[in-house]
Amino acid sequence: MRPFTYERATSAQDAAAKVAATPGARFIAGGTNLLDLMKLEIETPTHLIDVNGLGMDKIEPIDGGGLRIGALVRNTDLAADARVRKDYGVLTRALVAGASGQLRNKATTAGNLLQRTRCPYFYDVNMPCNKRKPGSGCAAIGGFSRPLGVIGTSDACIATHPSDMAVAMRVLDASVETIRPDGTTRAIPIADFHTLPGQTPHVETALEKGEMIISVALPKPRGGTHIYRKVRDRASYAFALVSVAAVIGKDGKGAVALGGVAPKPWRVEEADALLPKGSKAVADRLFAGATPREDNAFKLTLAQRTIAAVLAEAKA
Repeated sequence: MRPFTYERATSAQDAAAKVAATPGARFIAGGTNLLDLMKLEIETPTHLIDVNGLGMDKIEPIDGGGLRIGALVRNTDLAADARVRKDYGVLTRALVAGASGQLRNKATTAGNLLQRTRCPYFYDVNMPCNKRKPGSGCAAIGGFSRPLGVIGTSDACIATHPSDMAVAMRVLDASVETIRPDGTTRAIPIADFHTLPGQTPHVETALEKGEMIISVALPKPRGGTHIYRKVRDRASYAFALVSVAAVIGKDGKGAVALGGVAPKPWRVEEADALLPKGSKAVADRLFAGATPREDNAFKLTLAQRTIAAVLAEAKA
């Protein structure tokens, strides 16, 4: 691990301003992803600004009947919250499906949204990776692509986003609330928060320099059956090959989002309208324009079958 300096922020704006003004500075809270990447010298921040003392660890009701989740709420606490379990069950299920109990005790809401890909070539510093070193190339293209993306990718990157929580938040139409270095705030729809790779796969979110997540807002509960189904190589502590987050009403209408298939939680609103027609119609729309590789083409069939299982569970 390379040397770095460290300080504790005194306010959210203070933290944002210092990250913006200090070359190589990064926020740190739970550190469950960042510290691992620092040990491997994939991430090499020169200065860490600790935001744990800023009090952004509450879950509070908001006008209109939704919930505001502080950026520092730990995954365990969010999954266990009675209001989340009652009204946003898909979120609880997605959180519990992720990582391990020990990691969920440390991982934060903001950090979960910002975690970086688990593409094996991103983690191998001896291989070219446009996320790790822009312009170096993508070793995954033409390499081992089984866990990687089939839709939303580009000729510069085929990595997937690893978060389970983000997939549930996408199906719930959450908004990511932030503060800029000048103290102004904004709300970014979760649909726009994560970006597609294009020719700049190292740019993974819509955040500006120094901009910091302060909370996530969930809209008024939409009711229906909440399901999160995760298909992976082992029963725990593994990332999704395919995951499906769904909220489906008694009339068969609702919303569905996928994980494990794209560089961001994958939802196509036009596919939501096709839910009453069955899994094939939904999958065909979700994967329109897909570019699978030889190793991961199975994900298209796996996703359709997983959607079918979710629809059957909701109907039951």
